Amino acid sequence: MDANQINKTIKESKVNTDLISDGYHTFGELYNHRIELYINLCKMFSADESLFSPIVWRSKKHSDGDEWDGWFILGINAIPGNQITYHLPDSKWDDCSFAIDLEHAPKFDGHTSDDVLQRLKDLTDEYLEFE
Repeated sequence: MDANQINKTIKESKVNTDLISDGYHTFGELYNHRIELYINLCKMFSADESLFSPIVWRSKKHSDGDEWDGWFILGINAIPGNQITYHLPDSKWDDCSFAIDLEHAPKFDGHTSDDVLQRLKDLTDEYLEFE
């Protein structure tokens, strides 16, 4: 069975993917780790008052006013081409009180998962240059 077949089977069976494991961690555990790591990265940038420090924001609404029930967006930078965003569960809203509240998120610049990975690397590289 290849990855496409596995994904199709998972989707069709409506299995709880949080419980699927690679043999070391479940997807749920890894997802929770990503959430906490991202929140803490954002918190560190929001606490830094240097010239470089990027804007960290949160919003329950996308730029067009659309909302995803149970989710909000936590973002670094609002400038197209520099945005890093993740949807986080509403249960993490209070953990992100350090972020600037926006009525609507900045217009999405179309970034992909690969773009976010590169922007995260670039962000920390730029930050370290300013120290």
